[in-house]
Amino acid sequence: MFPLYDDIPSSRKPVVTWMLLAANVGIYLWQVVSGTGQEIWAWKFGLVPWELVTGNELTPEVPSSPYLNIFSSMFLHGDFMHLGGNMLYLWIFGDNVEDRLGPVRFLIFYLLSGLAATVFFVWTQPGLKIPLVGASGAIAGVLGAYLVSFPKARVATLIFLGFYIRVIQIPAVVVLGLWFLLQLLSGLPTVASAEQEGGVAFMAHAGGFVAGILLVWVMARRPRRPGTLSEA
Repeated sequence: MFPLYDDIPSSRKPVVTWMLLAANVGIYLWQVVSGTGQEIWAWKFGLVPWELVTGNELTPEVPSSPYLNIFSSMFLHGDFMHLGGNMLYLWIFGDNVEDRLGPVRFLIFYLLSGLAATVFFVWTQPGLKIPLVGASGAIAGVLGAYLVSFPKARVATLIFLGFYIRVIQIPAVVVLGLWFLLQLLSGLPTVASAEQEGGVAFMAHAGGFVAGILLVWVMARRPRRPGTLSEA
């Protein structure tokens, strides 16, 4: 399944969503044109679980701070497809979650979701000695928040069944529920293994998704009861 758009218009301009999209795309273009090489960027600004857990550096010739890299790693991507997939999901689902939380809370929510996703991934793969990069964990939080906030929304989804290709409207609870199940089932074998050779950080996605569900429940503005005072 390949989501294309949803049927819920936002009531305001999703400024923070646009800013996050621009930041991710801008940093990726900077990576490409800098001539430094994607690998150097990954070791400099990506998050290596083993380094965070032990406090040691694998590449002293490329010094970095694992604590700062928890956040910087959210804005790096390995290639154009990695970037494009993440930004598509942020574009489709980010505006509505921002609409519910408000711009400032949404930015905090996004960063906290990414933090939770990274911490959960490090907990499941503490000995991993390759950099973790990508906005996937934070965006998974957006998907979790969207699922519980707009479960009945319809998502236009491109379906591939052999030579059969069609766009159909599917409830968000189905699209995102299946997405989460896929991440969880794909990630569990990596937890059981001693080491991971790289690839998709499925457990970061799963951790971010659950964090998004919990965070939006705490951070979402609730409607005021009649007769209560407004606060500036």
